Amino acid sequence: MTLAIETIDLTHRYNKKLVALDRLNLRVEQGCIYGFIGPNGAGKTTTLRILAGLLSPTKGEVRLLGERLTTRAAQRLVGYMPDFFGVYDDLRVWEYLDFFARCYGLRGARLRQVVDELLDLVDLAGKRDAFVQTLSRGMQQRLCLAHALVHDPPVLLLDEPASGLDPRARVELRELLRTLRDMGKTIMLSSHILSELAEVCDAIGIIDHGRMIISGPLAEVQQQLATGARARLRIARESDVVLALALLQRHPLVSAAGAAAADPRALIIDFSEALNEEQCAAILAELVNAGVAVSEFSARSENLEELFLRLTANTGQANG
Repeated sequence: MTLAIETIDLTHRYNKKLVALDRLNLRVEQGCIYGFIGPNGAGKTTTLRILAGLLSPTKGEVRLLGERLTTRAAQRLVGYMPDFFGVYDDLRVWEYLDFFARCYGLRGARLRQVVDELLDLVDLAGKRDAFVQTLSRGMQQRLCLAHALVHDPPVLLLDEPASGLDPRARVELRELLRTLRDMGKTIMLSSHILSELAEVCDAIGIIDHGRMIISGPLAEVQQQLATGARARLRIARESDVVLALALLQRHPLVSAAGAAAADPRALIIDFSEALNEEQCAAILAELVNAGVAVSEFSARSENLEELFLRLTANTGQANG
């Protein structure tokens, strides 16, 4: 396993009382999209600013692609897109990228090539002569992402990149992130739009009060944290409802079962643990074999948003 980002006991204090990061140990594999999740004030932006070389940690160590973090290493290896960014409204789109590319020493034909390639990558070639101030929020986000890519860094740090975007712009951003991953980039992004992270991320880390609660591949994190599941069952004949409830309430994996308020033939079942497909099929077969006509059966585990709320609530209570 090749690590693109690694922090070792990373600690940052803004004063003697305010601990933004508390011995944070973070490991992000090369070539993945890593979702960094946490409530406001959890330490996400502080972490990203340290990784970008914009803030010095109080204690601890940071390594990027195995190299100890220095200001020069961060400038070379990292492209950083902050949550609040400034754009030069009086510049045209191509001039905006041209300016930052020149800051990295690009000149002549290479400069023009990079600007053209980035405009194509973020789908702004048709807006190259438009003034930045005329772009939509989504277009400005893509332009700032192109800005972070002018020196072709292997690591991208994106702080709330989907903030304020409409649904179409979020879909476009998600596809762009996948394209960048396929190009070999390692992407670490923070977000409060948890459903978006679940769709695009290979791995996630949940941070609260400056501490990493859990980190790893998305499927493994969901499986590790799953404490239960819920299913909705609809019975074709109302006369079968009592029998179905009796069977379910005796089942060893069922913690509760009852009729839905709006539909007397719909049952809501809570399980004591997350179910796999074979367990769901076995429960359904048991009902059918008993003569219960089932017209609908859908089970689900906690989604990413539910896991996040449960974990941060528990941490907040423990620290409070």
